[in-house]
Amino acid sequence: MTTRPAPWPGVSLGDVPPGDPPEAAPPDDEQVRQRLDAAVGAVDAPDVVFALSRGGRRTVRTGGTASPGPVERHRLRYEIGSASKTFTGLLLAELTQTGRLSAGAPAAAFLDPGRRAGRNPVTLAHLITHTAGLPALPADFFVRALPTWRTNPYAGYPAERVIDAFLRHRPRHRPGSRWHYSNFGVAVLGHALVAATGTPWDELLTGRVLRPLGLPGVALRAGGPDTDATGHRKDGVTPTPPLIVGGFQAAGAVRATPHDLLTFLEAHLDPAGSAAAAALWAVRRPVLRRGLGHRHVHTVAWFQHPTEHGPMYFHCGATLGQQAFLGFCPGTGTALAAVCTRRFRARDAFVPTAYALLAAT
Repeated sequence: MTTRPAPWPGVSLGDVPPGDPPEAAPPDDEQVRQRLDAAVGAVDAPDVVFALSRGGRRTVRTGGTASPGPVERHRLRYEIGSASKTFTGLLLAELTQTGRLSAGAPAAAFLDPGRRAGRNPVTLAHLITHTAGLPALPADFFVRALPTWRTNPYAGYPAERVIDAFLRHRPRHRPGSRWHYSNFGVAVLGHALVAATGTPWDELLTGRVLRPLGLPGVALRAGGPDTDATGHRKDGVTPTPPLIVGGFQAAGAVRATPHDLLTFLEAHLDPAGSAAAAALWAVRRPVLRRGLGHRHVHTVAWFQHPTEHGPMYFHCGATLGQQAFLGFCPGTGTALAAVCTRRFRARDAFVPTAYALLAAT
């Protein structure tokens, strides 16, 4: 399998194809509610939220097999797992668009300057596009995670081990030549950005992404039952503890309410006027095409698929007890944030339901 990156870094506003397709006739409010209710009903989980924004108008529907708690489902924060990578991708785009660093810089130059930087050609761009030649997780991850495999496997793998595992790793393939989805790689990217800017991860993401987009409620670690949803194992009954990400902050630490996630997605739908406008435009740009006929398209932060109204951007995420789907379609001015509190299992309906809803709305 080969990859063909598009020209990046150096994406600018002018790289975005001029003009989105004309917007389709919007469905009325009742039709939207019916579609969302059907989607909620198709997902078998204790708590389910589907939140849709179209033309700036939001519709949020909730449900699930569990009895409602004291806090309304749509006001709780949910673990979004790997969908956190869309925040990390936007952060990298913001740092490159503002000239703070180059995505073509070797990660080792920041993580181990001098001694190993010249022998490790993996760049920041390779890490965010999953083309660094890294496995999904470090080789020794599973041994260290085994004691807490069913509760918090990432908790015992701190930042320094992630960095050391990266510096010791020797890819089997030339970076940039193959695509392989890697939590390891994006975690390394986060640590490289911290080293490059001299700013802790929480402060870096907050200052460059969360605050400019008006997302003060987004958190990078668990709160309590009055703020955070409780996940459940595959049986949909047994609760799971809050996720502790260890050294994998950039790959999966974000937790947010459906309303915060819609605010994040609405910024992508209409970047004009945003403090992060250049970065928001940049993350729409395809940077990688792979597979037969190069039919799989990726941007810095999103998977991209075609629809009759133009490209649709999306990313999924899952933890030991929760799932999330984020997506937006500029051609229809539509964004969807969906979450549920049951671990992914075979033939799970959550992601297909969310994907089909966004594609059809």
